[in-house]
Amino acid sequence: MLEKILPLYNIKTSDCIIQPFGSGLINNTWKIVCRDKCFVLQRINEQVFKKPEYIDENIQAIATYLCNHFRDYTFISPVKSTDGQTLVHIKELGYFRLLPFVPSVSHDVVTDTSLAFEAAKQFGRFTKLLSGFPEEGLHVTIPNFHNLTLRYEQFQTALNNGNRERINESKYSIDFLQHQKTITDEFENITQNKAFRRRVIHHDTKISNVLFNEQGKGLCIIDLDTVMPGYFISDMGDMMRTYLSPVSEEEKDFSKIIIREDYFEAIVKGYLEEMGSELSDIEINHIVYSGKFMIYMQALRFLADYINNDIYYGAAYEKHNFVRAQNQIVLLQKLLEKEDVLNDIVQKYSTFQKQKI
Repeated sequence: MLEKILPLYNIKTSDCIIQPFGSGLINNTWKIVCRDKCFVLQRINEQVFKKPEYIDENIQAIATYLCNHFRDYTFISPVKSTDGQTLVHIKELGYFRLLPFVPSVSHDVVTDTSLAFEAAKQFGRFTKLLSGFPEEGLHVTIPNFHNLTLRYEQFQTALNNGNRERINESKYSIDFLQHQKTITDEFENITQNKAFRRRVIHHDTKISNVLFNEQGKGLCIIDLDTVMPGYFISDMGDMMRTYLSPVSEEEKDFSKIIIREDYFEAIVKGYLEEMGSELSDIEINHIVYSGKFMIYMQALRFLADYINNDIYYGAAYEKHNFVRAQNQIVLLQKLLEKEDVLNDIVQKYSTFQKQKI
């Protein structure tokens, strides 16, 4: 297959080493090691991204803006093919793009507060630099990706039409999530409040989407397919969901799920160092809500999928999505228990940023 792609970039397969690359689950990715250069080749997953050209157009628009206004910022955009295309399509094979390889260090797990700080700073800086970019000019690459109202409706539909046996055995989890519907109500308020600005948001702020140097300093962010208009709660919330606990959504031993306050502090400090002057007071007051928003939405999605017989996420073992949903419910409960403490941390750093301004 790749022997049909690489010549479009004037690369001979005989002159390079090709190997699978990265830990991403969506796109197919390879590292292309040539004699004098290295590249990353990706095939875009059209089951997830229905219009790959939207991704390419978004990236090109942002690259142009950053080049014109912030030339020193490291932004990885696709290499042009021999006919000047940044996205190539081959019938029956799909859409491909070639990216320059950046020598760096990447992480799949957040094992130190400094990583959390640097990642939050990188995602905050990205959004801040694009504060002057007309976000309405970007395509929506995944419609309703973080639409909590829709996710709650889908959850209710699953309860009405799903597997009755699974619904009955999920009663405690269902009752808890329905009791927390105020999180959805607050999201609806946010979408109607002009104090919450729609910005250029990454939407997938897991630690593996940040590249670091050998000294642990953030270099840049990657995997820009989900960059589109949104609210800051998406990026902050996803960092909280994936950085605060030492274990992931796959953990079956729920006693290992905790909220690490020092990691929360690192996220807030890093993000506000870049975005402190951009966020309104009411947005800052919703930083902790960001975590509730994202964890709750993922719990809804896992449990709805379990009730629908695992048609979206699939299952590696019996009750896999039920375990994932319970995992996220426990994480949300732990966050709610520490809400006052976490809000105090936000207040401390937001006050400090205002004094600097």
